[in-house]
Amino acid sequence: MNNFNWNYPTTMWVGKDRVNDLGKACKQLDIKKPLLVTDGGLAKTKMVSNILKQLKIEGLETNIFSNVVGNPTGTNVNEGVKEYHNNKNDGVIAFGGGSGLDVGKAIAFMSGQNLPIWEFEDVGDNWAKANNEKIAPIISVPTTAGTGSETGRASVILNEKTGVKNIIFHPKFLSSIVILDPVLTVGLPAKITAATGMDALAHNLEAFCAPGFHPMADGIALEGMRLINKWLLIAFRDGSNLDARMNMLAAASMGSTAFQKGLGAIHSLSHPVNALNNIHHGLSNAIFMPYVLTFNKDVIEEKIIKICNYLELKDQTFDGFIDWILKLRKDLNMPHKLSDVIEKKDFDIDRLSKMALEDPSTSGNPKKLTIEDMRLMYKHSISGELF
Repeated sequence: MNNFNWNYPTTMWVGKDRVNDLGKACKQLDIKKPLLVTDGGLAKTKMVSNILKQLKIEGLETNIFSNVVGNPTGTNVNEGVKEYHNNKNDGVIAFGGGSGLDVGKAIAFMSGQNLPIWEFEDVGDNWAKANNEKIAPIISVPTTAGTGSETGRASVILNEKTGVKNIIFHPKFLSSIVILDPVLTVGLPAKITAATGMDALAHNLEAFCAPGFHPMADGIALEGMRLINKWLLIAFRDGSNLDARMNMLAAASMGSTAFQKGLGAIHSLSHPVNALNNIHHGLSNAIFMPYVLTFNKDVIEEKIIKICNYLELKDQTFDGFIDWILKLRKDLNMPHKLSDVIEKKDFDIDRLSKMALEDPSTSGNPKKLTIEDMRLMYKHSISGELF
């Protein structure tokens, strides 16, 4: 019997208007001068200005860093670390979607390191090189329900020199306190609600299908998919429905919690496209999902039928599950083919296939993959033909 190391998440404050407890969270972690990290769009909103005012009332001198792009870069992190040191901050509030959360967590981590961020890529025991004692405390507040970065122990950061998205990992990347407040997601556009929701589905789905023994991850992933099946379309069609928003936030956090068991080729194919073509991560995951599932059919069919049973789908077969995925994407107004969002002239299949094979998510795929497999799945995603 193999041995496993299980590490499950953190303190989570959940519910309507819980963002009002942000000052309390800072004080509980002994943060007196936080750096609020978010993206440029959110930084200009009334939501953020109200938070800054409330923190000031509570005696917290808060600085803001917002040079964060959709597929965050090493430059974003390095500039944030400089800001953190210049302001003499003592903790980070990571606020926003996956990009804001990933950069915020990385700034907190890198604020106490001497090595470049790429030295901590999630390969082998690279994380052991870090100075554990100098990682700043992190409070994460998601405003989208997708990446689940708030409960993850890693950040996905683009290395501009190599053009590769690297997963930077350390156990203390995990936020000290997470605040899940559905009110913060009410203004999310339907298109982003759809893409982030499919990202959450990809996390739960790939975690459940990944090989290995982790019944806690499997149970959480199943329930995460049930919540998505019940609530994603409601949140998409009625963005003001707080129950739908709350359940999608929970499902996103559950996906990130579960995928410490592993991911797979959906993410392997997505990361290079995100890096080189600047496609939203949730959108690319949604596009690749049926092609990867049908490619893996012979080794995951039994697990997919278990999902069908738990979700109480009408057709509890592998094909029935694929039909559910295809209908869900259609109902969310999402494209079926990669060629719907990327022109063929901008698609370097050889380079993308090599990057996909080398992606850390590849090792979690239920089937062992070759570069020819990656090429084939990319080709199918362009033509729209399932395996």
